[in-house]
Amino acid sequence: MRRPTPGRYVRVTTATEPYPAYVPAPLPPAPPIEWNTALRRRFDDALVALGRVDAISGQLPNAALLLYSFVRKEAVLSSQIEGTQSSLADLMLFEIDEQPGVPLDDAREVSRCVAALDEGLAQLGGGLPLCMRLLNAMHKALLDHPRGQGKAPGEVRRSPVWIGGTRPGNAAFVPPPADALPDCLAAFERFLNDQPEATPPLIKAALAHVQFETIHPFLDGNGRIGRLLIVLQLVADGVLREPMLYPSLYFKTHRARYYELLNAVRTEGDWEAWLEFFAEGIETSAAQAVATANALLALVNADRERIATLKRATASALAVHQAMQRQPIATSASIVTTTGLTPATVNKSLAHLEKLGIVGRFNERRRGRVFCYRRYVELLNMELVWN
Repeated sequence: MRRPTPGRYVRVTTATEPYPAYVPAPLPPAPPIEWNTALRRRFDDALVALGRVDAISGQLPNAALLLYSFVRKEAVLSSQIEGTQSSLADLMLFEIDEQPGVPLDDAREVSRCVAALDEGLAQLGGGLPLCMRLLNAMHKALLDHPRGQGKAPGEVRRSPVWIGGTRPGNAAFVPPPADALPDCLAAFERFLNDQPEATPPLIKAALAHVQFETIHPFLDGNGRIGRLLIVLQLVADGVLREPMLYPSLYFKTHRARYYELLNAVRTEGDWEAWLEFFAEGIETSAAQAVATANALLALVNADRERIATLKRATASALAVHQAMQRQPIATSASIVTTTGLTPATVNKSLAHLEKLGIVGRFNERRRGRVFCYRRYVELLNMELVWN
């Protein structure tokens, strides 16, 4: 459906040149979205798929162990959309103070994406609703690295940004000027909190993502914060108990279409095409999350049965095995810290797990060896490029 552009252009005059900047209309869209049978069915299917994710998170005996890896997977994927080269392995190596296979700044930047989601969840858990105060805190955590210095971490921008081109005058898209941000963000906050009217959570997440990307409230990191907001919104509205979803895989796989549809909302008011894409992406992402969780659970249970054959060494080996579900790439020192076992006990347990073929060496150094729960990492990494 082609409808009027859901916003307006304002002329910004500077000392060098004038240029048009786009100010989106408040949500929900007007005129209303056209809900045909196919689009409604697509959202119904996506909600059913999300229900399966939520169900499996409640059934897992150690959901926190799996959540650790899923959150990192989303951070890696979202950061790859923005151009970082860090893989899941690079991030895990960085987190145990080992040298990743990419520039250190890339791995550090991805680690801050994890920190941003953790910050958002902590703020929600502390009773703060979804609002700019919460998103500012996430942004501050995201840009807490050398590349983020000078980009106003945790602050709404006071200067223009643009997408494409070398300056606002030749850009493909210029978000609202800084003086329009207070009104845009106030309306955005109201929508997130069901004002002036309630919006079903999954539809709200779809609409809010476009609106956030269009407003572009920060000097940097808008894409990553906007994608984290999707999962955070679903947790805040009770659709998911835990953020066990990585929608950035779908957006990365269909990156050109993703950006094309975001732009089509601004230029043509085509919310329906975006909503169909978004719902399909959530359904696909949810199915992938459930399949990965089930495969990991089956692997862990099978490996626990093999470890049980170790008799007196079983208890300590199981403790190391559990630690490596949380950190599938680890050093013996990091496992000592996690488990509280002695270095000698950890090393003996790792030797047992190596003999069983559960754990392998990530490197061959005599000192500071890095171990990998190989099959676990392979299952986590099924849809990712392993660097």
